[in-house]
Amino acid sequence: MPKHIVSGLKYLTAVELIREGLSQKEVAKILEMDRSTVSHYLNGRNLSWNSIEVAEIITKFCPKDFLTLTYALLNDSEKTRVIVKTCSKKSYKASVEESCIGCGLCVDTCLLNAIVLDDLKARIDSDWCNGCNMCRDVCPTDSIKILEVNNGY
Repeated sequence: MPKHIVSGLKYLTAVELIREGLSQKEVAKILEMDRSTVSHYLNGRNLSWNSIEVAEIITKFCPKDFLTLTYALLNDSEKTRVIVKTCSKKSYKASVEESCIGCGLCVDTCLLNAIVLDDLKARIDSDWCNGCNMCRDVCPTDSIKILEVNNGY
């Protein structure tokens, strides 16, 4: 069953990337699939509708659960990063306060590789933050703040 769920997540990602204007060739490269598989997915072949339904439910989980389940299914941080960011409907603004001591716990915890240490201070790329708050939860100085962004609505 996990393979079917992964297929559903890849399908949802492929559909969204096509909506964003990418070609099937580009989608295939991003998802590390051959182009014919992407074509089959987009035409509803080689994929069960139950897998898509389960994947849609997973994308509606809280950000932390969506991220950790997707990572557990894929065991690949780059694919997880693409699928979670593409399928997430919310945006987040992350910031790090001056109280950061540069311990790196947040960097090690972030499954989306959205955090780096820069001059012994954490810096979060909000474009890749999915709002899971795992970094905030491990921060010993409570220096990380993550807010949901309205997306213009």
